[in-house]
Amino acid sequence: ASCTRKYKVEGSSSVTSLDGKMLYLKTLKDGQWVTVDSAEVIHGLFSMRGRVDSVIMATLYMNDEGIMPLVLEDGKIEVSISNTQLTAKGTALNNLLYEFIEKRNALELQIEELDRKEARMVLDGANLDDVHGQLAKEGEALVKEMNDYVRQFIVDNFENVLGPSVFMMMCSTLPYPVMTPQIEDIMRTAPLSFKENTLVKDFLTKAKENMQLIEEQKRMKQNASVGGQK
Repeated sequence: ASCTRKYKVEGSSSVTSLDGKMLYLKTLKDGQWVTVDSAEVIHGLFSMRGRVDSVIMATLYMNDEGIMPLVLEDGKIEVSISNTQLTAKGTALNNLLYEFIEKRNALELQIEELDRKEARMVLDGANLDDVHGQLAKEGEALVKEMNDYVRQFIVDNFENVLGPSVFMMMCSTLPYPVMTPQIEDIMRTAPLSFKENTLVKDFLTKAKENMQLIEEQKRMKQNASVGGQK
């Protein structure tokens, strides 16, 4: 019994449309979303408690819509849902996860803000080319900072559930699975436990298959163009 972990989720929501709705905690098992727990939101409050054999990554759902990620681990997890923010705090891994999400969101906002900054500077009479050059540099620096931050977070959490989860979040922004320089960089130092994670392994298999297809298409194009030059 010592290896079971007791989690307790205490949630509050300022979103009135959630009242009376059912929320579900689901986790991915063998490629299927399985419900671990559920609760009704009553007067903006909900709570769930239970046991899990190991620390697991879960997603809070309303109907079929995933609202936010959560780590089910020992302790009391305080969930707060508002129109502008979703947070889960109170236990070590949830604190880490939401610190990461806040920092990444802040960097994304700074990157989005650059477009508005460009428009303002041009309206103020600055030279478009100068502005463009300056902001392109700022944009590159911010994108690099964000990529480095995400990479470092994954590396720091290789050995717990956050590493693979954030890795999959990062990969979900790609149009389809491919090996990017950032992913290759992460894989160079990744331990076996990380590479053997079901989701990570599945992604890598598909990414490598896609890379082979892209290479083959390149070769066929080159052959066709060489054939055309004769």
